[in-house]
Amino acid sequence: MHTRTLGRDLRVSAIGLGAMGMSQSYGPNPGDRTDMIAVLRGAVDRGVTFFDTAEVYGPYVNEELVGEALAPVREQVVIATKFGFRIENGASVGLNSRPEQIRAVATASLERLGVETIDLFYQHRVDPQVPIEEVAGAVGDLVQEGKVRCFGLSEAGAETIRRAHSVHPVAAVQSEYSLWTRDPEPEVLPTCAALGIGFVPFSPLGKGFLTGAVDASTSFAADDVRTTIPRFTEGNRAANQVLIEHIATLAQAKDATPGQVALAWLLAQHPSIVPIPGTRRITRIEENIGAAQLPLSADDLADLNELAGRVGVEGDRYNEYHMSLVDK
Repeated sequence: MHTRTLGRDLRVSAIGLGAMGMSQSYGPNPGDRTDMIAVLRGAVDRGVTFFDTAEVYGPYVNEELVGEALAPVREQVVIATKFGFRIENGASVGLNSRPEQIRAVATASLERLGVETIDLFYQHRVDPQVPIEEVAGAVGDLVQEGKVRCFGLSEAGAETIRRAHSVHPVAAVQSEYSLWTRDPEPEVLPTCAALGIGFVPFSPLGKGFLTGAVDASTSFAADDVRTTIPRFTEGNRAANQVLIEHIATLAQAKDATPGQVALAWLLAQHPSIVPIPGTRRITRIEENIGAAQLPLSADDLADLNELAGRVGVEGDRYNEYHMSLVDK
């Protein structure tokens, strides 16, 4: 697979793998841990070198899963994890990015991952109670000590990115970005490009919607996160079907899948964009990495760029609580 660079020198596969769904959020969790280990190792066999996890996924068990799976190939991969949530009794109960908490999380994550250095350490959400300069300084101290290689931010606004970067270089910013979530385009993407910061889209396939596998008739399990997202109400899924039908038409003309078109569009937006689609299946990994070889013409890109504005997207991407955690 082609590679791309995040920040100054963090070289990763052009398409990574988000591991969150292997431990939470998308219905019943896989019953066999060994199956998920096989998927993670199978991704490496197919050229994926960039893996995303977080202490809050599970909590904790996702880091342990990723660490165990990638231990035999540690020198071949880049592992990103995150700090920033306050976790009590097995659940996140708010934010905490105080410097002493960042250090404690780093120590625990290093142990769970079984590594000597965290390749990319993101602040998971911006904590309004802690100046971002203090956060950047705390991660910078960990970099100096060799416990962290690179600093990242998640769902951060442009001004926060600039302030953090002035204290310690930000290698990557992670936010939701896809053909139906264009929020980073006005300010965040230009800021990252100007500062030499990589951009990592999560949910690049719209939590499954942009693959064509979800429609108005889809039933979600009670513990599926999509039951809490306004964009995934039955009515909004029906309204948004026009979007996926258009993508599917282009995909068919190119002998590709809708998901591959959605990922190829992201890759074409900037050479330092590295999407991290999540999956529990090797077949989906093979499909996703095929997007790196899918050519889109200037006309294709122009058409897709205008698509969401032309047909509209119904429903917010988060519920009210989670929208409150997004830095503006």
